Amino acid sequence: MSVLVQRQLFGGAITADATPNLIDASDVRQVPDTQEVFMYPDSSISIVVEILQRAEPSHYDDAIRFHFDSLAHDNDAQSAEIDAVSQVPNERGDGTPSATILSGVQSVKKFNRAIPDKVRIFMALYRVDSKRIDVVVTFNVPTKAIDGGAVNAEGLQKANADFDEFVRSFRIVDFGLFA
Repeated sequence: MSVLVQRQLFGGAITADATPNLIDASDVRQVPDTQEVFMYPDSSISIVVEILQRAEPSHYDDAIRFHFDSLAHDNDAQSAEIDAVSQVPNERGDGTPSATILSGVQSVKKFNRAIPDKVRIFMALYRVDSKRIDVVVTFNVPTKAIDGGAVNAEGLQKANADFDEFVRSFRIVDFGLFA
């Protein structure tokens, strides 16, 4: 297991444990105020934490599928397949909602290339019902990429472990963020 550090997201209103060598995308490009984006320095893996208006589906499994399908649409994915949906309960008693998690794969053509990249998607949904907000965490893990940013089986396993730690440690510290 790798050493993790607590990341302060959205000015500290949310925290989560992550690998310490992540690059904050806002240091290299513009990131919307509703997102936190991090990149792995040694691959094309990215992490996106996004605050969204609550999706229409009321059942959590349907809601995370909606967000996965929305991501596939936004990525112009040629295909999108969901492997599993499950729950990660929060038993800390800190008010952070339990997470609904999803694992899937999307085939995405990047930069108008003819051959699509194969991207493993690890997604978590934290539904803040009282504020009508969905907080979505997405790990985009290329397993086949033309640009050489893909990870091998070991890299995929590490990304999955990093996702698991991130999701289990995810804590909403200040619900005023969603005012």
